[in-house]
Amino acid sequence: MTQAPATPRVTRRQHDREIVALAIPAFGALVAEPLFVMADSAIVGHLGTAQLAGLGVASALLTTAVSIFVFLAYATTAAVARRVGAGDLQAAIRQGMDGIWLALLLGAAVIAAVLPTAPGLVALFGASDSAAPYATAYLRISALGIPAMLVVLAATGVLRGLQDTKTPLRVAIAGFVANGALNAGLVYGADLGISGSAWGTVIAQCGMAAVYLTVVVRGARRHGASLRPDAVGIRASAQAGVPLLVRTLSLRAILMIATAVAARLGDADIAAHQIILSLWSLLAFALDAIAIAGQAIIGRYLGAEDTQGARDACRRMVHWGVTVGVVLGVLVVAARPLFLPLFTSDNVVKDTALPALLVVALSQPICGVVFVLDGVLMGAGDGPYLAWAMVVTLAVFAPLALLVPAFGGGLMALWAAMTLMMGVRMLTLWLRTRSGRWLVTGATR
Repeated sequence: MTQAPATPRVTRRQHDREIVALAIPAFGALVAEPLFVMADSAIVGHLGTAQLAGLGVASALLTTAVSIFVFLAYATTAAVARRVGAGDLQAAIRQGMDGIWLALLLGAAVIAAVLPTAPGLVALFGASDSAAPYATAYLRISALGIPAMLVVLAATGVLRGLQDTKTPLRVAIAGFVANGALNAGLVYGADLGISGSAWGTVIAQCGMAAVYLTVVVRGARRHGASLRPDAVGIRASAQAGVPLLVRTLSLRAILMIATAVAARLGDADIAAHQIILSLWSLLAFALDAIAIAGQAIIGRYLGAEDTQGARDACRRMVHWGVTVGVVLGVLVVAARPLFLPLFTSDNVVKDTALPALLVVALSQPICGVVFVLDGVLMGAGDGPYLAWAMVVTLAVFAPLALLVPAFGGGLMALWAAMTLMMGVRMLTLWLRTRSGRWLVTGATR
């Protein structure tokens, strides 16, 4: 007896269940990451202002370094998901091992670069004479954990590609708890000061990397995948990551330009900008969780040569992105009176932030579409287009943002330019998805 084809409603429900099953754990893991820095800040903050300032500088450097290599997670997710869709789990895990080996090589290179240049990097970020020694000490010790941090990124990509976002959530929670306990014990119990905080974080990161490697190695042995480094595979992983690196650097440049412009507007404006940027980043985690689901699902469909499934999943995820964006926008408007006092008691800063927050709220549906389509094209392995689109976006945003002070615009005008930037991203991504050129099927792109 021939089974009747699934109705569109059933198909939507299936997509919804899959998106939710992947996105919710991914969101939890994403939120756990900044909690590391918050826990360190809370513990180190009681040592003194100079120590906290040193931690702030070192954390900014470390966060920048790790964000540059986030392509290890993105590129690995897409490549592994394609192999999963093609039904070749052995090749999928082998692909993931190439990404992990690349992470180790890059981590070793970063250590070699950071250890001798730490004082210069701290000075470049403008650390004061009192904070610089603490920043240098924290940076040098924490640099030893960078290979583990990059392995975590690559291994997270492997598991996401295998359609597993629950294991990264469990590891992230365990890592956060261990990090807090180790920091408190080493900073105060062992009286190591800020160095104890750095060592605690390094140990927690190495523990997380060890758990991930155990999971991946077990999978490799179960499916007969080789664990040895493969020069061809590592090179292919690096080549796939280069366009995503360009994309990430362009996005970081946009955020840096926005902060530099806000600083030129005045103290109240830069203070309000930092508050809004923190909120914007938090909202991005919710939307990025859907994008992560998109990377895994789209890669799998294309690996299985199911272009219609990929189109349907893309369409459903856009619906989710818009819906979540609308909800987040409403929450921002409703929570404004409660949110701002958490960060400042200065009425001038609050008055400066309020109109800009409205702009952020209105932009959330646009952000939802951008994050989803970004994830879809990453899952399709369409890195070169993403790199080109982000460079174009940077070229549009930079002159507009720099003109804000020249024309007497305030923080609201700057965030209007940020919204326009997201609009440009949405246009470039929508044009690509509409063209269908991203629908390249097969186990490899």
